[in-house]
Amino acid sequence: MSDASTLLVFAHRDEASAFADVPHLVTGVGKVQGAVSLAAALADGDVKRVVVLGTAGVVGDGEDRLSLEEVVQITGVVQHDFSLPSPTLEPAGTVILPERTATIATGDVFVKDDAQRAHISGLGAALVDMESYAYASVCAKFDVPLQLFKIPSDFADSSTTDEDWDTIVFRKSEQLRAFWDAQLA
Repeated sequence: MSDASTLLVFAHRDEASAFADVPHLVTGVGKVQGAVSLAAALADGDVKRVVVLGTAGVVGDGEDRLSLEEVVQITGVVQHDFSLPSPTLEPAGTVILPERTATIATGDVFVKDDAQRAHISGLGAALVDMESYAYASVCAKFDVPLQLFKIPSDFADSSTTDEDWDTIVFRKSEQLRAFWDAQLA
């Protein structure tokens, strides 16, 4: 499924650590860096599909709580740090994991607070990250199909630290690589 017209995207270089042999773009963390880097890559018009792989925090609870061990395809994206109502964006790429889809909330903060987590869950999101809304907005503007896949890395709660993520991300990159090889390469 992967070819020269597919752009593989990561936000953070450590998320891409298992992909040294696969051409990819690392945009940088956050909505601004994600949007600017992806828009620059799409501006020449050669990209026909964007595939984003990365990590995300789990904000859902109960029996629908996502596993930290399974890749999830994102089918809806909202902003959680915007004071006005944020429309839900739906990436236009083909859904290949219909049994494992979720909505993700994006904001320019690493969520590790129970109150933030509850607010984000209340928006209908099961996951949280810092770039997906930007990627979805840019791809919609350029009319390029987008597939977003996330491996949960933590539970975005008060027990989560930046250092935890720094330790976990390399294993998560290996899990993303196994998914890429099995489903997308």
